[in-house]
Amino acid sequence: MLGTKIFFTKGVGRHKEYLTSFELALRDAGIEPLNIVTISSILPPGCKRIPREEGLKLLRPGQIAFTVMARLATNEPNRLIAASIGAAQPADPAMYGYLSEHHPYGETEEKAGEYAEDLAATMLATTLGIEFDPEKAWDEREQIYKTSGKIFRTTNITQSAQGDKNGLWTTVLAAAVFVEFATPEERNAIPNLYDLRNNLNSQNGEK
Repeated sequence: MLGTKIFFTKGVGRHKEYLTSFELALRDAGIEPLNIVTISSILPPGCKRIPREEGLKLLRPGQIAFTVMARLATNEPNRLIAASIGAAQPADPAMYGYLSEHHPYGETEEKAGEYAEDLAATMLATTLGIEFDPEKAWDEREQIYKTSGKIFRTTNITQSAQGDKNGLWTTVLAAAVFVEFATPEERNAIPNLYDLRNNLNSQNGEK
């Protein structure tokens, strides 16, 4: 299966029961009626990002949904938590991109989102052979990535919250949900892993 459409969503839930707080976070994100299968973090070539509302219209209750998810929970009053998905999309439509999951304690929504976006972009940059100084700040490296002409877009979706003051479980989540998949003809039009690896090695000057 090769995803062709994806949407991003986030949510927060609070309840005395840990599992119920997760359910409420899923409801806030709009994806609680799905049978969610969590997967790792590759954005398929040519995969189109669509609005959440459009994505939800393509799903049905009980459907199996392949999802990249970041989640975190706490029952510690006022503790700051966050969950973030970062995304990096290559300029070449035949090339895959990256999604990243980040779920920290004590980080603001902005900081967590920036970190997740940085993770995805850096993974893609190293794959594409973009030279950069890893010690430079994210905003400097972001400009290097984008001016390379090899990375089209980086973004993130992040949910943060403070732990409930009365000690209820608080859960945050961010998710990227695949909603449509390639036909055999569409899949066969995309380079296989062997050819793709050889092409990347050639572009990056490797043997």
